[in-house]
Amino acid sequence: MTAVESLNAADVANWIRRAAELVAADTERLTRLDAAIGDGDHGHNLDRGFRAAVAALPDDAPPGRTLIAAGRAVVSKTGGASGPLYGTALRRAGKALGDAADVDAAAFGTALRAALEGVQDLGKAVEGDKTMVDALAPAAAAYEAALGDGADLAGCARAAADAAARGAEATIPMQARKGRASYLGPRSVGHMDPGACSTGLVLRALAEIVGGTG
Repeated sequence: MTAVESLNAADVANWIRRAAELVAADTERLTRLDAAIGDGDHGHNLDRGFRAAVAALPDDAPPGRTLIAAGRAVVSKTGGASGPLYGTALRRAGKALGDAADVDAAAFGTALRAALEGVQDLGKAVEGDKTMVDALAPAAAAYEAALGDGADLAGCARAAADAAARGAEATIPMQARKGRASYLGPRSVGHMDPGACSTGLVLRALAEIVGGTG
């Protein structure tokens, strides 16, 4: 595969498919992470949601509508808080892209920021709360910084994926302030947030697709 300079509908569909593959491969680890500080179902729920998203991908729709369709499927098939949060992220990103047939690096940066804002509007979390925001917020910021430095779509996506991975790791020493994990208080320290971990997987999938390695 070769790197892409802009995203079309096929690229976005491939991103969702690759994200589903990575989540499926890491289902047990995500579930173990959630078992430590949550309900113990994050991996299996998200795997089911992304499988549904793949099945719901439209045959002929622009990138934005493709993401909206994926988001709706995730909401309908993913249990717990993950469904609404991931579904909102995908739908907000899709709405930001509108009906454009091709999405350049700047447009996708706007969509990624919209996804973050959607998650924060719904979950009311900020960085440091030990949630998926701790991966998604630095990812959006890194993407925008790379874009400002003149990076292409692949470079921006890689910067976002790397920042998300670092953000997920940074949740380990945090005490949770949102969600079920917050009920544990100090006992939530020492565990990676499963939502931040899965967010890293989704952004890694994006980087692989646009970078031509997925």
